[in-house]
Amino acid sequence: MPINITMPALSPTMEEGNLAKWLVKEGDTVSAGDVIAEIETDKATMEVEAVDEGTVGKIVVAAGTEGVKVNELIAVLLEDGEDASAIDTAGAAPAAPAAAEAPAAASAPAAAPAAPAPAGPAPVATDGSRIFASPLARRLASLNGLDLKALAGTGPHGRIVKRDIEAALAAGTGKAAPAAAEAPAAAAAPAPSQSADQVLKLFDEDSYELVPHDGMRKTIAKRLTESKQTIPHFYVSVDCELDALLALRAQLNGAAATDKDGKTAYKLSVNDMTIKALALALRDVPDANVSWTDDNMVMHKHADVGVAVSIPGGLITPIIRRAEEKPLSVISNEMKDYGKRAKERKLKPEEYQGGTTAVSNMGMMGVKNFSAVVNPPHATILAVGAGEKRPVVKDGELAVATVMSVTLSTDHRCVDGALGAELLAAFKGYIENPMSMLV
Repeated sequence: MPINITMPALSPTMEEGNLAKWLVKEGDTVSAGDVIAEIETDKATMEVEAVDEGTVGKIVVAAGTEGVKVNELIAVLLEDGEDASAIDTAGAAPAAPAAAEAPAAASAPAAAPAAPAPAGPAPVATDGSRIFASPLARRLASLNGLDLKALAGTGPHGRIVKRDIEAALAAGTGKAAPAAAEAPAAAAAPAPSQSADQVLKLFDEDSYELVPHDGMRKTIAKRLTESKQTIPHFYVSVDCELDALLALRAQLNGAAATDKDGKTAYKLSVNDMTIKALALALRDVPDANVSWTDDNMVMHKHADVGVAVSIPGGLITPIIRRAEEKPLSVISNEMKDYGKRAKERKLKPEEYQGGTTAVSNMGMMGVKNFSAVVNPPHATILAVGAGEKRPVVKDGELAVATVMSVTLSTDHRCVDGALGAELLAAFKGYIENPMSMLV
């Protein structure tokens, strides 16, 4: 019998993904392990492998479709000897009933966002076929009372896009039936949609452009809102002198071996040395290398340090595993590889999920100091500012030193103020006496 291929959950937090590309077409024969599609999650672009062998009988969700829910049918695979006639209507992509008819949206508050909000499931035509439209097009159609079923799409695979909405508005076509426009659901719209509409009313219609949130931005918003609402944050700051560290860094980089093409084996950054110093500090203060659960304190045996990397549309935190055991050169090369693949959205889930702490470094952007938000399951995160020349007092005399300010944000449920201060003191010791990181 036909084998359903559904949208896989490529990470524990994934709720939906974008079907970026099909690498097979209908009629192609595939074997278990063959890469058949590319899926964009909130953090990365990942390959999907076939788990069975057979012939691609039907591609249900077209390439380029956004917001495909986990476990939604995306294709049907035929076994040996079967043909397309074996695929019945059950092979069509399941549609959310609440999105199909306006009265259902009005009578079910939990499903109400699907009707007025553009980021919900794609609309469904009266014959049950799915209407493909971009999130921006759905939003604009909702705001302007347009019926997507009455519009023709000019995007890929007939998808309705922004220009189709603008053309319909200019021509005065595609208006929804009056009954639908005055449906009670509009009055009972959920607070977030009402709030958005209220905000938009404050601006002239031609003074802004609506840019729908992608999966990454939604995930960042959700996780960090939960963090600030559920984790009692506590902050500890300290200044670290960097002159000895900068001198050692220059010495180590100068001693790096080069290959026949003149490429050096490594090039250390201050950030690489900061990662190592934090990992060693957590090794020395193990009570701070923890995660909170309601029943237990999770005591970690190694310092797995996440490092915030800015990428278009958000950020991701690849993790240096067992950083306390790794030489600076290994940490440096791993970070360069992670940073490159992060910007290409090619990191694997195991490379950015988990960890025991994190470093967020905005020093290269000229930021002097800031406080970062704890990202659970971590109990700490270190915010690193820029190294700058400052006046300091040494042996009773005024001098100039390169100073870096750092702020440790902690989950006060498991890392108290004194423990946070002890961890920062250990970190400061490694930064100001960097030779101790090489032992």
